[in-house]
Amino acid sequence: MSKTILFSGAVAMALAVGAAAPTAVHQQPPAGQPPQGRGDGRGQSQSARGGGGGRGIAVLSFEDRTGFESMFNGTSLDPGEQQAQAARKAVADAQAALPADQRGRGGRGGGGGAPISRFQDWNGDPKFWRAGNGVIVGESTPDKVVGPNTFLIWRGGTPGDFELKVEIRMNSTNSGIQYRSKMLAANEGQGDQPGHAWRLGGYQMDMDFSNQYPGILYEEAGRGFLAERGKITYIAADGTKSTIGQLESAEALAATFKPGEWNQFHLIARGNTLVHIVNGHVTAVCIDDDLKNRSMGGLIGFQLHAGPPMKLELRNVAIKLK
Repeated sequence: MSKTILFSGAVAMALAVGAAAPTAVHQQPPAGQPPQGRGDGRGQSQSARGGGGGRGIAVLSFEDRTGFESMFNGTSLDPGEQQAQAARKAVADAQAALPADQRGRGGRGGGGGAPISRFQDWNGDPKFWRAGNGVIVGESTPDKVVGPNTFLIWRGGTPGDFELKVEIRMNSTNSGIQYRSKMLAANEGQGDQPGHAWRLGGYQMDMDFSNQYPGILYEEAGRGFLAERGKITYIAADGTKSTIGQLESAEALAATFKPGEWNQFHLIARGNTLVHIVNGHVTAVCIDDDLKNRSMGGLIGFQLHAGPPMKLELRNVAIKLK
C-alpha cells in the first residue's frame, strides 16, 4: 500500500474536524437559505448515499459534550481521596467507640459502602496547584520556582484512544497537555535542578504565551518536535520524521490564538494518529509508526513550565474514552 493511500484517511479526518470551527455555530445563513446541514430540498437524490440531501457536514461545536465525562468537580483536586480518607476515619471512629475487647472484629470489608472513584482526582505539587470556583490553577512565583517542569497528573486512568477538551488561559511562558505519557524517575534532575515526584515524559499538545507553539505536537523528554504548526507529519518505523501535508499556514493559525485569554484545546488520539485542534482549527496531525518510541496509552497531565513566574488556569476539562 502506498504512503499516499495510508495517509489519506488521516488527512481527511483532520480537514473534516478543522471545518468544525466553533465560530460557525453562531453564524446565521444568508436570507432565504436554510441552516447549514439541513438542506433546502435540492439534492434529495443523494439520500441513497446517506447524505439526506444536506449541503455539507453539520458543525459540531466545541461546547458539545456528548459522550464526554467531566474530569474536575469544580472545587477539589482530590474528591475521591477525600472520600476515602473520610471513610477510613469513619471506620476508625467506629472501632474506637467499641469496647476494647470488641475492636478489630470488623472483618476484611471494613464496613463496605459504595466504591470510591478517582476519576476526578489529580496529583500535583501542592506548592503550585490549587482549585476552586470551577477552575484549576497552577502558579509559580519568585518565591515558588518551578524546576524541572512540573505536572498536574490525572489519576483517573491511562487511556489510549480518547478525546479531551479543555479551556486554558495562561499569562506567561510555556505549558502543554501531556498525554499517553509515563512518569519520569524522581531522582532524575535536569541540569543543576534536582528531580521531583511530578515529572512526565511523552506526547504533549504544546502552548505558549508568545504564540509560537500553541497546538503543535512535542514529545517531552523524548523525540522533541513531532508536528509543527499547520503540518501533517509521518514518523516512519525507523524514527524518520517527514512532513506529508499542509493545513492552514502557521501565520493564519497564530491569528486564531488569543494570548492571555481563554482558548479551546481539543485533542484526539486514535491508534497511531494524533490530531490537535485549537479554537476550532486543526493545528497539527501526526501519524506515528515508530514502533520503538511511540506510545499507545499512558498518563494525562498539565504542565507548569520551569523558568519565570507564570499562572495557568484550566476549566471545563472533559474526556471521551473509547
